[in-house]
Amino acid sequence: MSIASLKKGFHVLPNNVKGGIILMFAAAGFGTMVALIKLVGERLDVFQILLLRQAVMALIVAPTIMKNFPGSLQTNNIGLQLLRIFLALVAMGFGFTAVVNMPLADATAIGFAKSFFVTICAIFFLNEVIGIRRWFAVIIGFIGVLIVLRPGFDGFTIYGVYALIGSAGAGAVMVVIRILTRTESTTTILTYQALGVGLAVAIPGLWFWLWPTPLEWALLVAMGVISYVAQMFNINAYKYGEASVMASLDYVRLIYAVFFGWLLFNNFPDFWTWFGAMIIISASIYTIHRENQKKQKIVTSAKSKIQD
Repeated sequence: MSIASLKKGFHVLPNNVKGGIILMFAAAGFGTMVALIKLVGERLDVFQILLLRQAVMALIVAPTIMKNFPGSLQTNNIGLQLLRIFLALVAMGFGFTAVVNMPLADATAIGFAKSFFVTICAIFFLNEVIGIRRWFAVIIGFIGVLIVLRPGFDGFTIYGVYALIGSAGAGAVMVVIRILTRTESTTTILTYQALGVGLAVAIPGLWFWLWPTPLEWALLVAMGVISYVAQMFNINAYKYGEASVMASLDYVRLIYAVFFGWLLFNNFPDFWTWFGAMIIISASIYTIHRENQKKQKIVTSAKSKIQD
């Protein structure tokens, strides 16, 4: 079958199916990325990994940034840009440390809690009113997190808390980006992300520097490229598919985490990890579903007012 016929077949598919197919590639990319982080993290420091990953990604997006530079640094809200950089550092620093030091499936499952933190942060940053059913879903979701963490039991590790802090940072980043997109261009947001995070991790990254082996260099470059490609797949998936449907499918990342954990590190999640993960995923999907319903009601109400 030719590439042209594959393209033609793809374009006649329903939009949610198109988005779902693209999202599978994004999930595979993100799953590969965290596996590479864990591999190189066996010897290299997390800050060095962050620095080199950021450097590779900055080189990839450099043409876009330089096209409008230094105009791309002009911002209407430098405070929020700096907050976004700080939260991204929290998300990646704690999240990467968790990935390096605990089973991939456990770290990935706890990372799904970011949707609950999006709901909580939306109250403070966006002044959203959260209904009882969404609060109930958030509480149930955190019960699932506790099952995976198992505080007070033999399976507990402090790195599980790191994973939770990382997911909180990721959730807060998503809310801050929502606010920034109201007044900032995509190029400006991308520029501050690329330069700000890179500069922030430069000093600790160089302080803890260990010269990578040829294999580690290859893995680090691959990590940066795959991170960028996965993000592009993710963005395009949401262009085609409905946000609520795509967000629900995104949990396939857990399958990749289990696969790579088993293949590369001989780790396979136990019953409690699976049980907690299913609770987290179910509560997250419900939270996303309720948020989508709320948005649809707002859009419908706005259209009816226009018609009146």
